Amino acid sequence: MQPLDSQYWEKYAHNHKEYYNYEMAKFISDLAVSLRAQSVLEVGCSAGNDLSLLEDKMQVAGIDSSEHAILQARKNFPHMQLKVGSITSIPHDDCAFDFVFTRNVFNYLADDHMQKATDELFRVSKKYIMNIEMFSENDHIIEKGPPRMIGRNMKNRWLNYRVKIISDVNMHEEIDPKRSRFVLVRKM
Repeated sequence: MQPLDSQYWEKYAHNHKEYYNYEMAKFISDLAVSLRAQSVLEVGCSAGNDLSLLEDKMQVAGIDSSEHAILQARKNFPHMQLKVGSITSIPHDDCAFDFVFTRNVFNYLADDHMQKATDELFRVSKKYIMNIEMFSENDHIIEKGPPRMIGRNMKNRWLNYRVKIISDVNMHEEIDPKRSRFVLVRKM
């Protein structure tokens, strides 16, 4: 599966420093540490901004469907395991990571890919899955784009899996001014 608007995402990866959010990277790093994660996977990692503060002693990996984004991420973080891959077919083994996460990835995913993508996150996670996505109760378009952005209700999606919902709250505006929804689940 190719990125929905590859030119847009290549430009995004190329200009990744403009989009860097230290508070978000710190939140993700602190959460991974508090969950005692030894291995972390970001699905839709682009140039790796959200992975930037993860500890070197952890196994840190990322996938993105954009080859350009992964090349940029490898330049930024040569010690991380970074691969071109699709959220609907994650190139990792079952239960390979303690902590798997997305940030604003499901917002750009077509409705007909949502089930497979959620299945894949569940498959590769050993313990925890986090989604930070713009929220809509019933998956409505919130920006016409390009690219088009759909608000997602990830908590409702996770109710169909053997998970425990740990958190389902809006991000604090000092961490994410857009106030995305933070959903954290524990795989049972």
